[in-house]
Amino acid sequence: TLGRLHPITQVVREICTAFVSMGFEIVEGPEVEWEHYNFDMLNIPRDHPARDMFDTFWVDWNDHTEQGRRMLLRTHTSPMQARVMEERRPPVRGLVPGKVYRYEATDATHESEFTQVEGLAVDDGITFADLKGTLYEFARRIFGAERRVRFNCSYFPFVEPGAEMSIDCFVC
Repeated sequence: TLGRLHPITQVVREICTAFVSMGFEIVEGPEVEWEHYNFDMLNIPRDHPARDMFDTFWVDWNDHTEQGRRMLLRTHTSPMQARVMEERRPPVRGLVPGKVYRYEATDATHESEFTQVEGLAVDDGITFADLKGTLYEFARRIFGAERRVRFNCSYFPFVEPGAEMSIDCFVC
């Protein structure tokens, strides 16, 4: 019997295909990450209250050549934003799919490992309208041209301004 790709793998590939067709590059990075990239480079210093929102899996690792730098299982794919911005100059359009890990109580809707897909676009003249247009086009490519999309302002402790996108139900 022939095997098949896991449904999550299939969906991540479909998402990546949609963004690549809009000019994004797929960027992947380490799942075992430095605290420096996972928090510090993202303006989440050690004493920042936003770190309390992450229950982090820390890696027991000692190497005196690294001067006390700590390792962890990444809590989001955002460390690749810092890595990409260190290596490249704008314009940048990247999509970062990958597994992330958070030490959480597991139940029917929560698990300690999940998949995240994150986009990064940096260039002169990019506005919030570009974000909305990109997400709208993504929704059309994934869910169909007839889907209705709504954007709402929302609070997230790491971004300002923040917004959420809702897509109407294709079954209802």
